[in-house]
Amino acid sequence: MLGKTIAAISTPYGRGGVALIRISGEEAFSICDKVFMPRNGEKLSSQPARMAIYGDILSHGDIIDDGIATIFKAPFSYTGENTVEISCHGGILLSQSVLEAIILSGAEYADAGEFTQRAFLNGKLSLTEAESVINLIDAVTDEQIRLATSHRGGVLSKTADRIYNEMLKLVSSTYAYIDYPDEDLTDISVDELKTGLQSILSELNELESSYKTGHAVSEGIKTAIVGKPNAGKSSLLNAMLGEKRAIVTEIAGTTRDVIEESVRLRHIVLRLSDTAGIRNTDDEVEKIGVGLAYEKMLESELIIAVFDGSAELTSDDYDLVDYINKNCTDKKIIAVVNKSDLYQNADTKTYIEKSFSDVAVISTRESTARDALFELIESFFIKGEIDYNNKAVIANLRQFTAVKKAREYIENAINSLNGGFTQDVAGMDIENAMGFIGELDSRSVGEDVVKDIFGRFCVGK
Repeated sequence: MLGKTIAAISTPYGRGGVALIRISGEEAFSICDKVFMPRNGEKLSSQPARMAIYGDILSHGDIIDDGIATIFKAPFSYTGENTVEISCHGGILLSQSVLEAIILSGAEYADAGEFTQRAFLNGKLSLTEAESVINLIDAVTDEQIRLATSHRGGVLSKTADRIYNEMLKLVSSTYAYIDYPDEDLTDISVDELKTGLQSILSELNELESSYKTGHAVSEGIKTAIVGKPNAGKSSLLNAMLGEKRAIVTEIAGTTRDVIEESVRLRHIVLRLSDTAGIRNTDDEVEKIGVGLAYEKMLESELIIAVFDGSAELTSDDYDLVDYINKNCTDKKIIAVVNKSDLYQNADTKTYIEKSFSDVAVISTRESTARDALFELIESFFIKGEIDYNNKAVIANLRQFTAVKKAREYIENAINSLNGGFTQDVAGMDIENAMGFIGELDSRSVGEDVVKDIFGRFCVGK
């Protein structure tokens, strides 16, 4: 990969004021000398680094545009390589023509995420910092930007590095004494080793627990809206989205398929699925929709069960409550008693409040319903404000898995010592823990993981 010079358009496809073409690699300067002619008469490669140079852009020897070029000399560039960024006018055909001229002069088309992957391979970014780049690009909430910026600044990477070095110190002290018993090396007692491991375990537990928040902020919570027909599920979806996304009628069974949308709360994202009304039916099409509703409940992390507070409970309501309490105990549940603007059936409200820990009594017709529900949902995943500048927060499943595995090996090491095994046995578990925590800051990571991460990037970044 690093032996070739790559190029791509780094601005979005379409018409605009400016388009930017990025070129990176050992031959970037000599290639761009063929397509960019500074107005001062000197070669682009001889221009000062990090200075915007005005000139003409050439294709097949003809001027096709004027623009700005900036050169960055290795290692002082985003990728760590010689890099040139050429800005031209933002026409679709024009920007493609400039890129083609660069390709014909010796560059190759960049793959998705290849510029950032080179930055990672050249040691300009850790893996968590590289992941933060795509998270910044994909961010749809202010909280996602704050979390991604924290990772881009190295808060998580530095935390992982500190924990890794704490493990290294313990395992090195253990093996040094075992390997060289006759030398004047410091012995580490079992109690000292356990104390050090308990401190590391505490840090890993805190880091692992941060995933609840990081996942809610960065990846979003899978949420199923369920209930019998006409309980107000689609009305609730529309209220949460702030727009009429689902059809709402008085006819029971209007929603027969799953409607999926994402909604931004203040801090987190909900990945909503509005499902078909759950009831016993002989309609074959409706049965399929009911089956999908049950599937979504099992797949989701949060279930919003909607009940009509103005009506008596039916067998469909009782069946739903029973199913949730038996099969969804590992999920967050909110029972919504809807239609509070109508006369309330006291027995319905009482039964629902006895059946679920978290109940919201609302009317989807009232503007306050949305805010009250959102506040309750956010309380499940975020406790107060988060200091992203100083507190490391795990943002995705890859990071969570690495920390979880590291924590399990540290627990194994402690259990080995408590069981009477010697320090060298615990040392093997510590080494395994180091391997997993090392995946956070690139000390040890598989090629397939790297490909998966950078495969999510857009071309040009």
